[in-house]
Amino acid sequence: MTVLRNYTKPKVFGTIVVSALVLGAVLGFVAKVTEASWLTDTLDTIGTIFTSLLQFTVVPLVFTAIVVGITSLQKLGGARVAARLGGKTVMWFAITSLIAVVIGLAIGLIGHPGAGVHIAPDAASTSKVAGKEHGSWTALLSGIVPDNFFSAFSEGNILQVVFLALVVGIACFALKEKAAPFINLNQAVFDIIQKILRWIILLAPIGVLGLIGNAFATYGNKFLQPLLSLIVAVYLGCAIVLFVVYPILLKFVGRISPRRFFAQTWTTLQFAFVSRSSSASLPLARQAAVDLGVEQGYAGFAVPLGSTTKMDGCAAVYPAIATIFIANILGVQLAVWQYVIIAVVAIFGALATAGTTGWFTMLTLTLGAADLPPAVVATGLAIVIGVDPIMDMMRTATNVAGQITVPVLVARGEGLIEENPGQAPSPQPQDGKHEVSA
Repeated sequence: MTVLRNYTKPKVFGTIVVSALVLGAVLGFVAKVTEASWLTDTLDTIGTIFTSLLQFTVVPLVFTAIVVGITSLQKLGGARVAARLGGKTVMWFAITSLIAVVIGLAIGLIGHPGAGVHIAPDAASTSKVAGKEHGSWTALLSGIVPDNFFSAFSEGNILQVVFLALVVGIACFALKEKAAPFINLNQAVFDIIQKILRWIILLAPIGVLGLIGNAFATYGNKFLQPLLSLIVAVYLGCAIVLFVVYPILLKFVGRISPRRFFAQTWTTLQFAFVSRSSSASLPLARQAAVDLGVEQGYAGFAVPLGSTTKMDGCAAVYPAIATIFIANILGVQLAVWQYVIIAVVAIFGALATAGTTGWFTMLTLTLGAADLPPAVVATGLAIVIGVDPIMDMMRTATNVAGQITVPVLVARGEGLIEENPGQAPSPQPQDGKHEVSA
């Protein structure tokens, strides 16, 4: 028990995760240079198993978290209070998305990523893109409502699960005591899923080693060559949002020290970076918001909602830069109205992103709305898809930081911030404990 207790201490656990990341990168480079397929396959298997363990918890976690979160707003006041909180949350989602997409556009226009680079996609990449469903407004609107209640769960359609959770949560809120048994059931399932996730998170160092190792074994130094400008631009844009925009908002609107924010959230952001999943990071993000003083009932509503709809990295910074990049490498001159469309899509199209695959839908939605020729869209997607995992790490960390920041801003304005919650930084949801609970 002493070993486990030491292992789960925040500083020890964080150090082990970082060490696993470095070791994974080294092993990945070794596998790439020596062409050791067995090592590449091993790293891929480790990463795949870890990701699968996280993914199977996503659907029940998202549904129960939103239902419990909405109904928990009853403790904060009546329907008007709940509507006001929901409205302010969505408003801040839109404001921060607008800031993020403007930063993405500015970096794209100033840095000209892809300019002078001429790349033709290989047949495998083109085929991979052809097999994916492109984003569109009609598909988004028609895809929100499932054919039946259970199909959304069986097919793992996160967007439909969110829709159902919102409808069910609002109904439970209206029924109050009559819905108490169902609410209690959801609370119990939510607690069970969180417990399972705590066990899975204990395996994070092993999972990180496999995920990072496989990425480097697959790409090696190749991603630093023709697509370097895109990767650098995306990382720069996300870094500005993560380390400049959010800290400014936190300091002057949320009245929370950026140092305190990053102290409480750093391990969560590390986990988001390597797992590339906002949904898998949900319990960590929710607990981080609570540790920052956000009232638990509101945190239980805002963070789960943000985990599927608040994606400043994937839905704002990245589509803006990637659209400009694709236009540059294929010789397409964008008009002013197309830049405006990119910004509008970033604000109102965030619902098209969900879980770990939302970037593709959001990017195709943006490219389509900007009215780029189909051949340009297909070719551009085939080019960027090969190195997407590298960019997705930074995008997801930015997403999760935003999903924690907005609840802090809203909670401050509503007087729902506890000034001294008295919790230390944690690598996972702990219910007030200072170590990972197994």
